[in-house]
Amino acid sequence: MVDDLRIAVDIGGTFTDVVLEEDGRRRTRKLLTTPQRPEEAVLEGVRLILADAGRRFADVAVFVHGTTLATNAVIERRGARTALIATEGFRDILDIANESRYDQYDLTIEKPRPLVPRARRLTVPERIDVHGAVRLALDEDAVRAAARSLAADGIESVAVAFMHAYVNPAHERRTREILKEEMPGLWVTLASEVCPEVREYERTSTAVANAYVQPLMDSYLERMQAALAAEGFAGAIYLVTSGGGLTAIETARRYPVRLVESGPAGGAIFAADVAARAGEARALSYDMGGTTAKICLIDDYQPHTARLFEVDRAARFLKGSGLPVRIPVIEMVEIGAGGGSIARLDALKRVTVGPESAGAEPGPACYGRGGAHPAVTDANVVLGTIDPAHFAGGSIALDTEAARGALDRDVAEGLGLSTDMAAYAVYEMVSENMASAARVHAVERGAAIGQYNLIAFGGGAPLHAARVAEKIGVRRVIVPPNAGVGSAVGFLAAPVSYELIRSRYMRLDAFDAAAVDALLDEMSREATALVEPGARGQPTFERRTAFMRYVGQGHEITVELPSRTLQAADAQALREAYERNYAALFERHIPNAAIEILSWSVQVSTEAKRPAVQGTAPAAAAPRPVGRRPVFDGRSGRSTEVPVYRREALPPGSRFAGPAIVAEDETSTYVSASFAAHIDASGCIVMDRKDA
Repeated sequence: MVDDLRIAVDIGGTFTDVVLEEDGRRRTRKLLTTPQRPEEAVLEGVRLILADAGRRFADVAVFVHGTTLATNAVIERRGARTALIATEGFRDILDIANESRYDQYDLTIEKPRPLVPRARRLTVPERIDVHGAVRLALDEDAVRAAARSLAADGIESVAVAFMHAYVNPAHERRTREILKEEMPGLWVTLASEVCPEVREYERTSTAVANAYVQPLMDSYLERMQAALAAEGFAGAIYLVTSGGGLTAIETARRYPVRLVESGPAGGAIFAADVAARAGEARALSYDMGGTTAKICLIDDYQPHTARLFEVDRAARFLKGSGLPVRIPVIEMVEIGAGGGSIARLDALKRVTVGPESAGAEPGPACYGRGGAHPAVTDANVVLGTIDPAHFAGGSIALDTEAARGALDRDVAEGLGLSTDMAAYAVYEMVSENMASAARVHAVERGAAIGQYNLIAFGGGAPLHAARVAEKIGVRRVIVPPNAGVGSAVGFLAAPVSYELIRSRYMRLDAFDAAAVDALLDEMSREATALVEPGARGQPTFERRTAFMRYVGQGHEITVELPSRTLQAADAQALREAYERNYAALFERHIPNAAIEILSWSVQVSTEAKRPAVQGTAPAAAAPRPVGRRPVFDGRSGRSTEVPVYRREALPPGSRFAGPAIVAEDETSTYVSASFAAHIDASGCIVMDRKDA
């Protein structure tokens, strides 16, 4: 085994990306995902990339993996046959939710469909109060009766979510023991372990999501682990969590809900590293793959994070329209706007794109695999921004005539447009969808979108980034090396990490330092135990935070805690820190108002190294294009011959003006006429808006 040979694999809805890193050098491969057995594309990609490097599976020290399988299972409702056991009287918590409506004035509002229908929700007598005291003992006979009912109904997995079990999990743990006695093969998820926090709806929803995907994910990870071992791999396997950290495969199999955004999280890490090298303290990560596109704000070289993520939103931009999953997550907005997103005309004959995707099977029409409807990739092929002979490094030959035929049938004929103009309409609409998502996300975070620069990666983003930047008023676009497999590259930069969050209510004017220290120390031991198998001897660091609010408010603000034993006098320091953070968000704080703490967090991780800012590259000779290609411009209504450059032939310091295309094996970058481009010291394509 070679100590410095590492491989990262990202399974997307359309493509599986593989990156091999050795001595700071990278090799990449991009293959179509095999949806029925995702490990097949993974193994094939690893075999190919190892052959490229003249290596074997036994030479690999680290295998890092991220996937959207858990998210897709929820969206497509392909999870296990799952049940919920709740406290008597709380059978309908998934329907009642938090009693809010994501669109107050929509009389035909459609709420997200629960993962567990009402018929599979059971209750048992038990009750623990908010302080953890037992008010009603667990009825064990009722639990055994529930187990018999689950067996008769063919249930594979069950979530147990009792009231206030985050304070005292005894009843949930005893319920698991009984269920395992009655049904040894049953998968059991406890809400007190997956999400030990207040807010019973979010806690229950998270536990149900974990139970729903656990059999699928565990089976996949077990097959993957066995297949790698059969090939001779003996190194460490890590999974990327939604929060941007790495975790051991055993932890991932126990808490697969933590993997719901693992692929996009890797992309945000990648963008943060690119921002650090470029010295861009404010950056907007734009990741567009084959199925979805993601936007994430980066400030001070750190992606924004959150504690709540919504899966399967019924309304694209409306909070509360999806299934809540309460886990540490890198905050981003994700929409169905990828290269495989299908274009069509709606009832009003408007061009719409997504969220439905052609995926890898059958794929866009140009793939020649049976796809009959036009996708975004078809539009780019017709426009000329994609070279059909060298797509994905030449591994997939594209059929231009099939793309033109699909666009004619589904778009052009209904509007009386030429094929080229129909392709431009699709290109324009998907770019506008992404621009709208960026605007909404920035507004929700209180950010001025025009003050950020765009970092574009994924197979599709470099083709659309210039147009998206024009729409949102961004003046600079950066396309880093290996942009087409950016998420997989980001996996290799992620630290081994795990964050625990637990709710323990405390008012700041009754601050009990000893009780807080006892809780945090317990959480630290548990988080460390989950990190150590993956850390493999690396030193770890700890970050402690409190989630605080003014008494009576509905949402909390994060305040960092000192990394030492707390003292009673720290209450004043916490108040001052909270008021500073509150004022940063809302311009002013509320003097002398009572403050309460709802939850506490401990994150244990290995060191994440931030790249140094790269210097300015000296000017290079004017680059020579390898050819020219006609590209249709919908604004002028005609095609223009634009130069085509090979990225590997552009040294740092190279400069050229748009319109131009920069081609590479994993993607192509379209530099529009509004931008001039250069290659910076780290090899990034930097596009700057031309002065009007």
